[in-house]
Amino acid sequence: MIQNYFKIAWRNISKNKLFSLINVISLAIGLSASFVIGLMVYYDFTFDTFHKDSGLIYRITTVYSSPEGEDYNYGVSVPLIAEVKENLSGLQQSTSFFTAEPSRVMSPSFSKAYNNPEKVIYVDPDFFNFLNYEWLAGNPGSAIASPNQVVLTETRAKKYFPNKKYQEILGETLVYDDSVSTTVSGIVANFKERTDFTFEEIISLETGKQSYLKDQITDGNWNSTSSMTQLFVKLNNKNALPTVEKQLSDIAKKNESKDAVKYGEYRNFYMQPLRELHFGEQYGIFDFTEYTANKSVLIGLLWIAAFLLLLGCINFINLNTAQATHRAKEIGIRKTLGSSKKQLVFQFLWETFLLTLISGLLSIVLAAGLLKVFADFTPEGLHFGLFADPIFIVFAIILVVIISLLSGFYPALVLSSFKPISVLKNRVFYTQSHISLRKGLIVFQFIIAQVFIISTIAVGRQIHFLMNKDMGFKTEAITYIKTPWMDWSVEKRQVLKQKLSTISQLEKVSLGGSPPASFNTHATGAIYMDGKKEVRTDLELLYGDDQYLNLYGINLLAGRQLRNDTISEYIINDTYRKLLGFETPQEAIGKIIGQGKDAVPIVGVMEDFNQRSLKSKIQPMAFVGDWNRKRYSQFNTIHLQLTQANSENWPIAIAKAEEAWKSVYPESDFKIEFLDKTIEKFYKQERSMTKLLNWATIFSVLISCLGLLGLVIYTTERRIKEIGIRKILGASLVQLNLLLCKDFLVLVLLAFVIAAPIAWYGLHNWLQDYANKTNLSWWIFAASGIGVIVLALVIMSVKTLSTASKNPVKSLRTE
Repeated sequence: MIQNYFKIAWRNISKNKLFSLINVISLAIGLSASFVIGLMVYYDFTFDTFHKDSGLIYRITTVYSSPEGEDYNYGVSVPLIAEVKENLSGLQQSTSFFTAEPSRVMSPSFSKAYNNPEKVIYVDPDFFNFLNYEWLAGNPGSAIASPNQVVLTETRAKKYFPNKKYQEILGETLVYDDSVSTTVSGIVANFKERTDFTFEEIISLETGKQSYLKDQITDGNWNSTSSMTQLFVKLNNKNALPTVEKQLSDIAKKNESKDAVKYGEYRNFYMQPLRELHFGEQYGIFDFTEYTANKSVLIGLLWIAAFLLLLGCINFINLNTAQATHRAKEIGIRKTLGSSKKQLVFQFLWETFLLTLISGLLSIVLAAGLLKVFADFTPEGLHFGLFADPIFIVFAIILVVIISLLSGFYPALVLSSFKPISVLKNRVFYTQSHISLRKGLIVFQFIIAQVFIISTIAVGRQIHFLMNKDMGFKTEAITYIKTPWMDWSVEKRQVLKQKLSTISQLEKVSLGGSPPASFNTHATGAIYMDGKKEVRTDLELLYGDDQYLNLYGINLLAGRQLRNDTISEYIINDTYRKLLGFETPQEAIGKIIGQGKDAVPIVGVMEDFNQRSLKSKIQPMAFVGDWNRKRYSQFNTIHLQLTQANSENWPIAIAKAEEAWKSVYPESDFKIEFLDKTIEKFYKQERSMTKLLNWATIFSVLISCLGLLGLVIYTTERRIKEIGIRKILGASLVQLNLLLCKDFLVLVLLAFVIAAPIAWYGLHNWLQDYANKTNLSWWIFAASGIGVIVLALVIMSVKTLSTASKNPVKSLRTE
């Protein structure tokens, strides 16, 4: 029986090659997109699911609430660690660690030092009881129990000691930053499963008290929070969660800052589930990569995949129901010979499954290509090999079966419902419901296509606006070099600046902190009192010397430059000036921010500029010098302005800059960054979304147009005699083309009328997240509607004109 079904299905597919090809391509596009998107979702949703009792593991993070909104920090106050370990009930275990960034690591076994080793942490003794590592060498019970011990992963062990066995590596010495000496006490296997716990060098916590993190590790201030301080807990059971949350809330209230509460500022501790760690946009992760997963984006991708699959299914339904009359006699004869409706339905579903299976095999090839297209914004671990994962194979099989049922069930019911007597007398009629359904599905297809088109144009326009809008400072031909941050003094940096100033290809050189726009934030609480009112706010600080503002083209609206690098003075931005209530920039000059020893005068007001992406608002900011130079210099970056008119000389300038660097920092790696590239990183997610929308639009339009072409071909073939008669009676090609196209054009136009408000609503809400945004101009919608109508008309005209131009005698001769 199955063999017979297969033969009949294959004959029908072969007989209707064009329609079969349209169906296969439509479904293959939808399936390939679904496979790639499904792979992305599967990849991101399976992080850290393998840990024992993973559903009971939480990270404690910090949430700050104020009248201005909420701020999030994925660290905690250091005293909370001891409070949780000693006094919190409802917990099985807890562990803490501090992320570190040593500038270099050396060993007697190395020929040279390794600079900037990543993924280094200082952990408490409970760390290896909390996470279950596989031990390759060493004693888990004592590996980090004492000071000056370090455990390496197998990857890092092979990197540092490539020619030694694991047991031979035990006892080796590693020295961090020339001051912290450790002994290798264990080696563990890297986690084979996907994880955000990607640490490579795990050092005992007592050792950290000898490092630059001493002040952080021993900080007893409840009001000091750093993202370097991580705290994880494992609950006794799920029912313990409310109890633990209540205890954390009580701890937060007990240790509130009275000054903060006075101004309506509160702190609370949030229990972040381990499964949410990978998606913690507000809190962040510590995997030391630029890739971050966004749950809302993944959900959006799932919707895109669903729509593309639905478009392919619609093509199948439309084309198969439209061709029903071609198979009417076959159905009538089979029913007359005893076939039941159930057998016919199964036969047609088997044909659908065969087509879907072919589409599925083709989609795997397309999916491999799509993964390469999206490679620039997908993580390294997401590769084509994941398609061989058993779970994903099961998902693919289930998806193919579901698509087969979704695409084939309705056409199978329609085809199997024909009555044999009517069929054999050539009395097969379409009901109005069949025609209305087909028209409705065409409209739905083009609604989706036009929503994608409008969204693509609008999002692309917004990204172009963000990338090209003036940030408020110079960005072209500006580069910067970050000096080794572990060198806390300023002397070497000043020497490097002097050397760089002698390079003729550099127009300006400045020593300061981060660029005007960066991912770094340094802020302080600021209070202004004028006797009548008190203004308290967070004030971002921007550090630089007397050349900094000139190099970046930031103008003063009033006042003067800083007298020198070490005098406490503020040059505030215009946003802060307005917040303080001054009518003009000149009024702010001479006013004092803070009180007593913290009092700092305002000596200038500078133009506003965007410190972050244009998605966010300009925040209150002050430009300052290097006040705390004796303890720690904030001047850690050298800023360079290249000669803009002679870009061909830039490689020479960079080469000379590297020579100067090597003469001052011979053991450190030279890395120069262009400011415009840094700014581009602000919009990485938006550019990725634009690329996805572009492909979704292409696919949706292609699928919709293929379906439209198939229906036009079928319609013109059914009306070929009518066309011949009308042509004999004098109808022109234009009239015939309009006759055949008008019904479809009305459907496309109706789709636009429905799609426009849907797209406007979605885009309007999306743009609310941007402080700087473009308008949803009418021409975006008009261009989309006209473009789709013209495209549909061209596709339809290709077939209708070729049919109408044929000799009518040939089409009527069959009578």
